Amino acid sequence: MNLRVPLAFLSENKQATVVEVVGGRDLVRRLYELGFTPGTKVRVISSSSPGPVLVDVKGARIALGRGVTMKIIVNPE
Repeated sequence: MNLRVPLAFLSENKQATVVEVVGGRDLVRRLYELGFTPGTKVRVISSSSPGPVLVDVKGARIALGRGVTMKIIVNPE
């Protein structure tokens, strides 16, 4: 299944694979530095609206604003 959705739409404890990061050059570079590169597995640890989304990427827990998670496009598993 090749469903592409923003990371913000994933439920808690769901895993997905990063497909692409959209946005300005600085944001894309920063998210790549944090590990959000295409092909990387990510898991949503907690997501309570409104508020940040806590994500596990490469063993690191990272809190991202909901607007930023809308720019990380993933393929849910």
